[in-house]
Amino acid sequence: MAPAPAPGRGGRRWSLRRRLVAVVLGLVLLVGVVTGVVSTVALRGSLLAQVDERTVAAAGRAVRATQASPFPEDPAEGPGADGGPAADAGRGGDPGRGGDGGRGRRGGPPPSLDAPGQDVGTVSLVVGDGVTRAQYLDAEASFVDLSDAQVDALLDVPADGRVHPVTLGGLGAYRAVALRTDDDDLVVTALPSAGVEATVGRYVAVEVLATAGALLVAGVGGSLLVRRELAPLTRLAATATRVAEQPLGRGEVAITARVDERDTDPSTEVGQVGAALDRMLGHVERALAEREHSEQQVRRFVADASHELRTPLASVRGYTELVRRSPEELPPDARAALARVESEATRMSALVDDLLLLARLDAGRPLERAPVDLAALAVDAVADAHVAGPDHVWRLDLPGPADAGAPDDEVGALTVLGDDHRLRQVLGNLTSNARRHTPAGTHVTVAVRRDGADVVVSVTDDGPGVPPALRDRLFERFARGDESRNRAAGSTGLGLSIAQAVVAAHGGTLTCDSAPGRTSFVVRVPAAGP
Repeated sequence: MAPAPAPGRGGRRWSLRRRLVAVVLGLVLLVGVVTGVVSTVALRGSLLAQVDERTVAAAGRAVRATQASPFPEDPAEGPGADGGPAADAGRGGDPGRGGDGGRGRRGGPPPSLDAPGQDVGTVSLVVGDGVTRAQYLDAEASFVDLSDAQVDALLDVPADGRVHPVTLGGLGAYRAVALRTDDDDLVVTALPSAGVEATVGRYVAVEVLATAGALLVAGVGGSLLVRRELAPLTRLAATATRVAEQPLGRGEVAITARVDERDTDPSTEVGQVGAALDRMLGHVERALAEREHSEQQVRRFVADASHELRTPLASVRGYTELVRRSPEELPPDARAALARVESEATRMSALVDDLLLLARLDAGRPLERAPVDLAALAVDAVADAHVAGPDHVWRLDLPGPADAGAPDDEVGALTVLGDDHRLRQVLGNLTSNARRHTPAGTHVTVAVRRDGADVVVSVTDDGPGVPPALRDRLFERFARGDESRNRAAGSTGLGLSIAQAVVAAHGGTLTCDSAPGRTSFVVRVPAAGP
């Protein structure tokens, strides 16, 4: 059998405030219930003990009254008073059982009931000489005969002098004591206990109302107190949220949000958490500052190194070209080595130019802003790619005049404001990337369209797709699918990072959606206004 789910799982968990209030209410309810049960049991026992004491006292008075007033002869009993058949019938069987249905009854109250000091509701039954007298004292101080069922219930009380509960039909619950006189007469005395139950019921009702009131007060007061006491935690959460909303992953960041001094008291648990959070924010800010300083140094080094390397590389390329054009005949090995030097110098020059461009973009240097027709750039990019990769199938998808998405004007529907040279570099990098990383015969489609306020350029191929291990870091610098860095591939791993940086500098985005059999790079740049 599966274990039951823990509270709060499978649904929204309660907040700490609600749980604390629930715990307070649970404790108040538990204390109220325990106190109510214990006090109710104690009250009922005390009241019953008082009734029992009065019952025992009444029974003693009844026995003394019965012994002082024996049963007199009653000539009005009719036939049998002189020893006739009715009298014979009254002496047979159990005590108190006569000839009129097995019970001998004689009028008049029992001597025990007529004794001074008996309370209203007192029931008395006396059985002597085969005669039963059974009556009770009602609220009007009148003697009322008991029914046969009530008499039978009293006769069932053991004559042991102890108090026993008994229920008399029509009268309710009683506490009864049965005693024997010196003449062996049976005297049963009972006092009502309904008052005890009524008092206990009223007490229980009061306890329930008091507990409900206590729960209400505890709920309202507990909510206010818990809210006040947890206010520092709320402020700490707000501080952490403000810090989390800052762009800590890029640029120079100063964490201005700090924990309030009143929430850093080390003598309280919340203050300890606040102080620890404040210290952590200080450490994070210092670490971010050190990281930013280190990155700035690296960027300056890259920019300076790239700038300084351009001159010697240009000299190397110039001297190699000068030697290659020299009229003097060189040995074949020397010419091969010279061609190799010139090739490597060209490749290093391209790498230096890429690094210098990234350094400039990182520094936030503005690009040129002029109207650029992305449709024309796409035509040129496809033409260049067809020459560089004739073994691929290149396609161009441009909208017709009715599909451009905007009316013809002096700017054009597919025109953006940007740097023509850099945008050409973006499209060249994307088509070059598709050519290098897909096999021969792959279909590559360059499409341009208008999408709302943006111009969208997509480069889509049906090649094998980007490896899953490379997708998360596709736009990182020097990220390459071929980790061996084969020089034959001619890739530096900077093409996509440069393309993304250029597009971001134009206020746009560059995304990739790749799966086996389809890879699409999408450039989205805001269109130029009319």
